[in-house]
Amino acid sequence: MKEIEDKKQDSASELPDEEVLKLSLKDPSHFSILVDKYQAAFLRKVMGVVRSREEAEDIVQEAFVKIYKYGHKFEKKPGIAFKSWAYKILMNTSFTHYQDLKKKFGKEEYLDPLVHHEMPSGEDGRDLADISDAKAAVALVIDKMPEHLAKVLRLYYLEDKSYKDICEIEDITTATLKMRLFRAKKLFYKISTEA
Repeated sequence: MKEIEDKKQDSASELPDEEVLKLSLKDPSHFSILVDKYQAAFLRKVMGVVRSREEAEDIVQEAFVKIYKYGHKFEKKPGIAFKSWAYKILMNTSFTHYQDLKKKFGKEEYLDPLVHHEMPSGEDGRDLADISDAKAAVALVIDKMPEHLAKVLRLYYLEDKSYKDICEIEDITTATLKMRLFRAKKLFYKISTEA
């Protein structure tokens, strides 16, 4: 029986990712093919943002859960491959995780070098270093973006401003802001995956 399963897995691993995803929705054991194929690359990508292996592993695991959970919604279209769809989920999960870290530490300037060096060593010190690294990595990517897109990302993700506040600052409508954020996240993903 084990040999039959191994042969199924071997033949499925030669299929395009999209087909493996479809098979995994009927037989979840096939999903391990996608995990094996993408896990290392996903981990490297997320490590560039959070710099903590433990945090990165959590983000990657959460991304794989979402990929499986929403796999039935994926449709192969020209220019939209499984890989780009999966990376988009990974980067959105990373953004959400980053926002959660910000909320966990509140509005204080936890990345101020003077405050950071005065922090006691231990779990909290490591968390602050990870957040500092994540903020620096995100800032590097944002700096490569056109200003009108970079600004809305900074305001929303780094300064934790509400839609209402950003619309007032930028003097734009909510619909325009949503479109800019959509385009900004898409460009952020593209720049960050090219690195």
